[in-house]
Amino acid sequence: MKPIVEYTDYRKVVQDYYEDCKRRSSFTWREFAEKAGFSSAVYLKYVGEGKKNLSASGATQTAQAMGLEGFERTYFELLVAYAHAKDDDSRKAIFAKICALADEHRVKFAGRDDFEFFSSWKNIVLREIAPAMPGAKPLEMAKACKPAITAAEVTEILKVLTKSGLLEKDSEGTYRQTDRTLFMDSFGVKDLVAKDLQVQMGELAVDAAKNMRKEERCMTGVTFGLTARSRERIEHEIAEFTRRMAAIAAEEEETEQVFRLNLQFFPLSENLKRRNENEKDAQ
Repeated sequence: MKPIVEYTDYRKVVQDYYEDCKRRSSFTWREFAEKAGFSSAVYLKYVGEGKKNLSASGATQTAQAMGLEGFERTYFELLVAYAHAKDDDSRKAIFAKICALADEHRVKFAGRDDFEFFSSWKNIVLREIAPAMPGAKPLEMAKACKPAITAAEVTEILKVLTKSGLLEKDSEGTYRQTDRTLFMDSFGVKDLVAKDLQVQMGELAVDAAKNMRKEERCMTGVTFGLTARSRERIEHEIAEFTRRMAAIAAEEEETEQVFRLNLQFFPLSENLKRRNENEKDAQ
């Protein structure tokens, strides 16, 4: 079984613990459940399969049964709380507790770098700008951003990007990306920070629409009525389109300018079919 801090899903912890014990003995799900104080012999099996959830007290019982002590037990309990948090604010508060726990015990857990990176558009832009401006000072990079940011922000962000391994700096002070394309997917980071990042990028798009010359930007849109089936088809096409755009960008080693592509697809009405059905039922 991996170190607990390498897990981002508590269900995987439960599953791996069982499989690790099973390899070394005749361990059963019944034995595991009894050890954790559950009356159902298959309860933890269902937890591992995603069919059942652990409560806060159940998380503590299960952690004890797996022999987790100290911060490892707390980490597992926080994983459970994070998985079942009701809203983004609650998840962020729990994530902050996990960060504090990691700092206190000087450990690095999966997903933290992604969370910090995707929390601000400035990190994303500077990861693209820095390698394209070899030898540039922080003030030069700051002025190259649209909108401009401060040199102090650039200095701090570059430290974070190099420390997390998203950028590498050679002996001549030139930055290089360790990966050409990044995706937010670990530790539920996409769910946790995507909304905030999309708002930031949306605000930048509004600013571009208001203040950039038409020749500098490309903005268009279309409004149409859809069925559930056609909506699914369009969502699939959007996913494929963004994948192809990322692949095109990754073909080029050189960067001349940093761009942002926003694809916004959202309803402008209620579900009319459901509304009509509800009205009929009410009659």
